[in-house]
This record gives sequence, C-alpha cells and structure tokens, in this order.
Amino acid sequence: MTPAEAETSLSHSVPAPDAEAPAVLQVLPRLETGGVERGTVDITGAISAAGLRPVVVSAGGTMVREVERAGCTHVTLPVDSKNPLVMRKNVAALETLIREQNISIVHARSRAPGWSARPAAERCSVPFMTTFHGTYNYSNPIKKKYNAIMAKGDRVIAISEFIGQHIRDHYGTPEDRIRVVPRGIDVEGFNPDAVSAERMIHLSDAWRLPDDSPVIMLPGRLTRWKGQSVLIEAARRLARPDVRVLLVGDDQGRTGYRDELEKQIARIGAEGIIHLTGACRDMAAAYMLADVVVSASTDPEAFGRVAAEAHAMGRPVIASDHGGARETVIAGETGWLVPPGDADALAQALRKALAMSGDERETVARRAITHIRDNYTKQQMCDATIAVYRELIPEA
Repeated sequence: MTPAEAETSLSHSVPAPDAEAPAVLQVLPRLETGGVERGTVDITGAISAAGLRPVVVSAGGTMVREVERAGCTHVTLPVDSKNPLVMRKNVAALETLIREQNISIVHARSRAPGWSARPAAERCSVPFMTTFHGTYNYSNPIKKKYNAIMAKGDRVIAISEFIGQHIRDHYGTPEDRIRVVPRGIDVEGFNPDAVSAERMIHLSDAWRLPDDSPVIMLPGRLTRWKGQSVLIEAARRLARPDVRVLLVGDDQGRTGYRDELEKQIARIGAEGIIHLTGACRDMAAAYMLADVVVSASTDPEAFGRVAAEAHAMGRPVIASDHGGARETVIAGETGWLVPPGDADALAQALRKALAMSGDERETVARRAITHIRDNYTKQQMCDATIAVYRELIPEA
C-alpha cells in the first residue's frame, strides 16, 4: 500500500501545526494497547504542543483515533510484517511519504518497521533515530543482526539506564548517540487523591474482596516470564489464608498458560485465595485496593511500568532484582528487590510488607510517590524526547 492508497487513513482531528513546521515521523508495527503504543500517543501530543507536525505510520489498530485526536496524520502501511518482500515495498512507500510530508526526522519504535524506515530515511537524507524498548533477546548471530537495527540510529533512546547499558554492552553503540529517556507515568491519572471511593468499591465488589483481607496484587499480561507461577508458589509458602492474591491481566489468547496457573492454584488448594481477574480497565483504582504490588518477572523488565504506576499510587512494591526495577524500586525505602524466580525470598518479602504498621506504610507511600514524581513523569519523558528531536533538527 502506497501513501496515496492510504489516503483514507489520513486524519487531522485536531488543527495541525503550521504546514512549514518540521515534521516528525514515528513508525511502529500497530497501534494496539501496550507500552510502545502508549508512548507513541504521548509523544504525538508533545510533538503537536511543541509546534512540530506529528506523523505516525502503523498497520492500524484501536489506538489510531488517539493519535489522530492529538493532531496527527496517520498512514496505514503493513509495517508490522517481517516478510522481506513486504518490508522492501515499505521502504519505497515510506520514502514517498517522507518526501510528500516533508519529514524532518524518522523515529522507529520497533525492529520490523526500523528495517524499512532506516533505508527510506537515508534515501531522503533525513535523520533516523530509534527507541530501544526491550532487551530483544537473541540466541544466534542472525537474530542479533535483526535486533541491531534498533541500535543504529543517529540517536538511540534507551527507556532505562539498564537498557542503555545493554545497548553499549551488546551492540557497541557510541556513547554520544545514546540518550536515556525513562518511560513516563501519567501522575494525574495515577494519583491517590484522584481515585474516588466509588471506583474502589466497584472493583472490590466485582472481585468479591472481603473488607478485612490484605490484598497482594500482580498486574501483567498472563505470560510465563511475568512470574505469576512464582507468586502462586510464594503464596503457598506464605500460608496466610486471610490474604487475597490477585493476578490482574489478560491471557491474550494464551489459554494454555492460564490453564496451567489454574491447575497450580488447585493443586495447593488456594482457589479461595488466589484469583485470576482478567483485564482491568481502571488500574489506578486497582492499585488502591492493594496492600502490596508484586512484579515477579523472571526476565529483566526493560523499564517496569507496574512498579512505577504502583509507586505513583503510594503502594509498596516487591520486584525481581534485575532490569529496570533496580531504578524504579528503591530497595529498603519504597519496596523490596528479591532474586528472580525465588519463591521463598518473595514469600519473606511479602511477610515484611504485610507486617508494616500504618506509620511505616505512610512513610513508604510518601517516598514512593516522591520518587516517581521526581524522575518518571509523562511530562519529563515528553520534554526529554522533544529535546532529542531538537538535537537532530536544530531548526525546530
């Protein structure tokens, strides 16, 4: 599909900036729910607010309307495809788009689109940059080469110090090209004072939570590396029949793994204690119901949005001691870090968290909220990203 053929995907729901203003093109696979997608929407709004022209290319999705409302031109192209022939066609389509829209900078947010966006940018002599969103694990040189496109930008945004070091260690990107811009939390939405009692009661009733039961919560899609099974085992070792353990997240079609978790819960006789709630549309209210939030990922989190959101809500967090959690959780002050996959250590940390006094909880909450507001807000992320754009297009 060429940009001309995608004309019906173009939209200016919000008045566009000056047509002569520099334009920033963000390219990502799809605009469905997720961290990459949410970041794209946030930055699109920041681009508009900075007086630049935002353009987004994706294969479409439920969040297209959100970028359009932010004043963006959206173009639908099959940039989610890993088919070499489709990727080659995408190069030509993106080159045409760059020239037609007078794009000043190309920002790739994922690998498959990156392989099409970089040559298109080079043909048009336009700066190319990336955001390195994950560790992009590899087991052979071919996979590493595929991943490497994300380290080849004129600027490479790392979403945490952990990812910045990963890029240096594995891809040899020069230090002067790397910019660490942590993911940002919407501290207006994730604000304890903004959550009404009605919202909390609605969720509590939906999940049938007893009024006097401590709540342990692990938010995250149901996928093995998120560590739900580790928490189930930790709950067995905790041996507290009065608690409720909530595994909050969608299985996204992974019904086999969901079945495994349900069987594990049944084996330990914890059907009345541990619940798989499914997806939740009001995570701010969900965090308010939790006495402690757990991030038990067995692989390192590139950033760890759960820990940051929970802290923004004043909740103590127990996280695996690797990856971005070492930045978002201050061990001994806002929560605890435990060895990944260690159910016994997790159970011990849960005992400490549940044993905190009211005053101790208030102190942790104050520290956690301050930590996030000082370091991990959406506004900080947007301002820092716009600053990177201005490095590459000084006329902006």
